[in-house]
Amino acid sequence: MKKEDDKMQAVTVRTDLAVEARDMYVEREETSKKVPGIKETSDEENGVKITTIEIDEHGERSLNKKRGSYVTIFTDAIVREDTVSQQNAAIALSKEIKKLLIKNNVKDDKKGLVVGLGNWNVTPDALGPMTVENVLVTNHLFELKYETVASGYRPVSAISPGVMGVTGMETSDIVKSIIKQFQPHFLIVVDALASRSIERINTTIQITDTGIHPGSGVGNRRKELSKDVLGIPVIAIGVPTVVDAVTIVSDTLHQLLKHLGRQMQEETTPRSSLLAGQLSIAHENLTDEDVPDATNRSTLLGLIGNLDVEEQRQLFEEVLTPSGKNLIVTPKEVDTFLEDMAHVVAQGINSALHERVQYEKAANYTR
Repeated sequence: MKKEDDKMQAVTVRTDLAVEARDMYVEREETSKKVPGIKETSDEENGVKITTIEIDEHGERSLNKKRGSYVTIFTDAIVREDTVSQQNAAIALSKEIKKLLIKNNVKDDKKGLVVGLGNWNVTPDALGPMTVENVLVTNHLFELKYETVASGYRPVSAISPGVMGVTGMETSDIVKSIIKQFQPHFLIVVDALASRSIERINTTIQITDTGIHPGSGVGNRRKELSKDVLGIPVIAIGVPTVVDAVTIVSDTLHQLLKHLGRQMQEETTPRSSLLAGQLSIAHENLTDEDVPDATNRSTLLGLIGNLDVEEQRQLFEEVLTPSGKNLIVTPKEVDTFLEDMAHVVAQGINSALHERVQYEKAANYTR
């Protein structure tokens, strides 16, 4: 029993992503990539990588993620400021939202509510409110002038309820009150997430029908928004915008080991040159296979080199967290990244909810 407890305690890295929870399980159990209780498929379309993970009851216990569908869209279009690739990402997002709506028996004419979670005063946490600003809202048109609304649209409303630190109220309670009055048939929730990998920041979009716990990624877990709580299907869309200092330190060390390992393969007298500080940083296309073996890691890093990745992360967290130095960090270009990502997410939502909004013209409906 103690062994199982130790394993659970070791996995304290902040992440909201199912694909990372899967990776953590693989690393912890030192097993193959096939995790019991999950079904995984991968695809790629127009440069956009899509991974779908279906979690059943057994997988729920393995990954500590609610059973349901988790779709991860990976694209570096935002960080590269590539508008064509951003459009492709919006198209992929739209298709995946439609699939989840169909899975949850939501018809094309059903009323929807889009909720943008987060604090509009804090840029890394403003994805939800920024997305809501660009969502095509139509419910007022249906209520006031139903006969003037063309076919191919559905009633959609949107709101940014703020965060508890601003409103003094639980977001879940606010949303429940709105649902009671507005009576939508489904909910789409947009929020910023946390990741355990620097590479996923502003490059990953997760869509799931399991709902969301606002603030869970940064250790501020609030009441969940899910079908179990709200009584209607909830589709959550999230983008990692922050990492903690533990992740940065761990990723940096892992990348350093890749460089060291590659140079050890190239040098005739690797240890002496590396220990003398003669490190080339011109290496490209590094992989995990470049990481030195345990003996060489121990030579280079001492006791830390004897630890596996999760043990290193746990050590860094034990050092940084008690002293308040496990900071939450975001890229300096976050303002531009979030503005572009909000448009991508809004385009995906608009074209998924309104049949008349074509993928290629979805941007015309954002403000």
